[in-house]
Amino acid sequence: MPLVDMPLESLLKYEGRNPRPADFDAYWERAIAEMKAIDPQIELRPSEFQVPYAECFDLYFTGVKGARIYAKYVRPKHATSPHPAIVQFHGYSGNSGDWSDKIQYAALGFSFFSLDCRGQGGLSEDIGGVKGTTLRGHIIRGIDDHPDQLLYRDIFLDTAQLAGIAMSMPEVDPERVGAMGGSQGGALTIACAALEPRIKRLAPVYPFLSDYKRVWEMDLAKDAYQELKDYFRRHDPQHKRQEEVFTQLGYIDIQYLADRIQGEVLMAVGLADTVCPPSTQFAAYNKIKSKKSYEIYPDFGHEGLPGFSDMTIQFMLGL
Repeated sequence: MPLVDMPLESLLKYEGRNPRPADFDAYWERAIAEMKAIDPQIELRPSEFQVPYAECFDLYFTGVKGARIYAKYVRPKHATSPHPAIVQFHGYSGNSGDWSDKIQYAALGFSFFSLDCRGQGGLSEDIGGVKGTTLRGHIIRGIDDHPDQLLYRDIFLDTAQLAGIAMSMPEVDPERVGAMGGSQGGALTIACAALEPRIKRLAPVYPFLSDYKRVWEMDLAKDAYQELKDYFRRHDPQHKRQEEVFTQLGYIDIQYLADRIQGEVLMAVGLADTVCPPSTQFAAYNKIKSKKSYEIYPDFGHEGLPGFSDMTIQFMLGL
């Protein structure tokens, strides 16, 4: 088996390289308080897409800094109430996708919510307003500004806010809500369950946005992480601010949110992943204190992992 990172026994002990800001916990407590103070002004509009056994809605709410955020919402017509729900998050630059992969969960009696990330491929707003570069990337958005201006701070909060909205629906049992997603969606799954600890089950797939310094040191700041290399080349070519930059990124490093998770975790990892290196994923996984397990795909990279969608359904049926 080709080895692109550490052997599995080393991955299971790896604790990460990126600096953790000294005020990390206070930063996120302040952010959560800001989110909870918002009037979300929830709006539900029946979608043009409908199926006989479920109702499909376009859901809008107001997130931090006043942005209007969009999510798809599918509600089963004949499920008992209250019933379980799932929140879903998409990959970097994408969107919430087609309705077809959501209605399968409605057929199983779940309400299903799927977020569009701000400023990416969907309908959610990125209202901007930061100092410094915004070239080609959301990781570095706000890196030259106050840490509260980091875009992923706001996106992480959007995930928790959507989960809270799902839990507030009269048809949903707030004690039976799960989260899922791959790549960026895997990172957002972890962030969501960390910031909204009532999430009971989460299934992240090869999570992004973890251990940025490790990515850099492996010379894998390419593909989804390309903006790290672009930032240094254009804005700090001699790396005089390297430690400062990676510490700023530490505020939006999911490995340092992971120990807040209280729900049960099922994570999938491809050991040949050169987009989100396995060590960066295990930097987060190893900090999770709740019940957890992983599924390993030795010959697979950042791609579809055969059988894991079926495993996820079986796992979520435990709700």
